[in-house]
Amino acid sequence: MVVPPRTPDAPVSTPGAEPVPGPKKPGRDRYFDLLRALALFRVVLYHLTGWAWLPIVFPSMGVMFALAGNLMARSLKRPAAQVIRSRVRRLLPPLWLLGAIGVTGMVLQGWAPDADGHPGWWWTHLLFWILPLSDPPFAEELPGIHGFLGETWGSDLAGPLWYIRAYLWYVLMSPLILRGLRKMPWPTLLAPLVLAFIMSREMISTPERIDSAITDFSTFGACWVLGMAHQEGILKRLPSYLVPSLAPVVAALGLWWASHEGFRAGFDLDSIPLAQALWSFGCVLLLLHYSPSWTQWPKRLQAWDTTITLLNSRAVTIYLWHNVCILVAATMYDRLWAVDFLGDNVPWLLESWVPVLIFAWALIAVCILAFGWTEDVAAKRRPQLWPNGAPKRIRRPGTARNRPERQSAHGR
Repeated sequence: MVVPPRTPDAPVSTPGAEPVPGPKKPGRDRYFDLLRALALFRVVLYHLTGWAWLPIVFPSMGVMFALAGNLMARSLKRPAAQVIRSRVRRLLPPLWLLGAIGVTGMVLQGWAPDADGHPGWWWTHLLFWILPLSDPPFAEELPGIHGFLGETWGSDLAGPLWYIRAYLWYVLMSPLILRGLRKMPWPTLLAPLVLAFIMSREMISTPERIDSAITDFSTFGACWVLGMAHQEGILKRLPSYLVPSLAPVVAALGLWWASHEGFRAGFDLDSIPLAQALWSFGCVLLLLHYSPSWTQWPKRLQAWDTTITLLNSRAVTIYLWHNVCILVAATMYDRLWAVDFLGDNVPWLLESWVPVLIFAWALIAVCILAFGWTEDVAAKRRPQLWPNGAPKRIRRPGTARNRPERQSAHGR
């Protein structure tokens, strides 16, 4: 018997011994999947109810940017240009589909170049629907569709796009951020917070479009860098007592600044960027410090596996379309007030947000089926309608479909 020569990379095996497995690819961190799913659910609930205490209970945007930063640092083990191209490719097709439908609808309802004598700028700004380096333009007031789509649907459609714009800038800057993080960890980590303080004191003035980008970077940039630091193992090298001691102080400082800036009157962290930055930083730091790194679900969470998997697989689609789904659900649900029996007997039900939330998630499910495939195409995967990770049923031999003779003998 001729034994083929062993290649240098082949594992060594001995007679009677089990084969040595090759290196395994790192799997999904289910703890991070849980955080992302909770963040998405909280965003939908907040945009429906407007409860300003929800960002305090769970800082969704800070969590989402931290998880994205973690994933970006993990990907940057490959050449930076290749990683950036891949991330941008995954981000843009879902946005293009949203823009194709939304911009067409706005134009059909009368949106056109502003009557300020500069229509050329309107066409130029439409390019931000293709590459959102700045906020894409939208129509603030439209006729809508009576009983189905409210007049603010243009604003609601464009509302989540600040996240896409901020995410794009973070991706483009990540190679430089990672280089700075490796050479000067703490200055790089704290730089966005320092910038947030400078912006809050209006120490610098910038044009409107640039101002919004800088504000978002300073508000959530530290969370993105935290995610990268976690992936690089920088947080693990800190003394075990430091994060639990420091993070609550930073978060409390954020709440103190919010109260200093009128938080007691508005109860809205989003209107106070520095407070949002400090609170999100402290909370995300604690969540990443805890980070159990689940490769499999704990038993108490196994029942939620398919739901959490679906939310993670269609995170971009859900975030882009959820505002419009909420608007449609609320507009259609309000029509029930025209039913006198319901208005006279169960007004509490018509005033409740719970049915609207359920209806909104049903519409989000429709958007997942209708538009979610763009995420697969963008990632160069085979398109799926409902990627919840559930095992596919395999038809066993001998079923009715595989026994046409018996069907024809007995009839249908």
